[in-house]
Amino acid sequence: MRKIVYILFFMVITVNAQTKMSSSESATLKAKVKAHAITINTLVSDFTQYKHLDFLSNDIVTSGKLAFKSPNTVKWAYTTPFKYSVLFKNDKLFINDEGKKSDVDLGSNKMFKQLNSLIINSVKGDMFDDNEFDIIYFKKGSNSEVHFSPKDEEFSKYIKAFHILFNDEGHVVELKMLEPSEDYTKIIFNNRKINTSLSDAIFAE
Repeated sequence: MRKIVYILFFMVITVNAQTKMSSSESATLKAKVKAHAITINTLVSDFTQYKHLDFLSNDIVTSGKLAFKSPNTVKWAYTTPFKYSVLFKNDKLFINDEGKKSDVDLGSNKMFKQLNSLIINSVKGDMFDDNEFDIIYFKKGSNSEVHFSPKDEEFSKYIKAFHILFNDEGHVVELKMLEPSEDYTKIIFNNRKINTSLSDAIFAE
């Protein structure tokens, strides 16, 4: 029985093991992701979101579709288990809660404006700004995981870190936003399509 426990423990450690990248490995990843991000004019992807709250026994699971259009328009359209959309467009945040609409002027709110920029950059994967973040690079199986910790003290009160998982092509496959409380939001992307034609109607307010 003890041997089985040790084997299972070893398997868990192996599956979750991640090792720090060397400086040359991190430089190669950074160059690959940035080169890829520059080419993205449009992006659509299905996503599943897991909201982990410490006081709940199970994560809150929602899903929907992400749409991005260069330079700075992003829409998160939740479809299951409810219909809800969040649209970042022209320095404004538009919210549609099952037909009930509202908007926020991002230009007049530094925090929202910074969040908007970070969301756009995280979708593309290009958050490699040493002035904005403390950055640590890891190898995680065949993927790469990069941890971005905001240096801005005010912003870090709300977001402790971003963890972005890249596949071997440099595409974002998972985004995790950790709060100081250790609660987090994890988003897994699937069926990603780049530079397809997107109707303006998708981004209508």
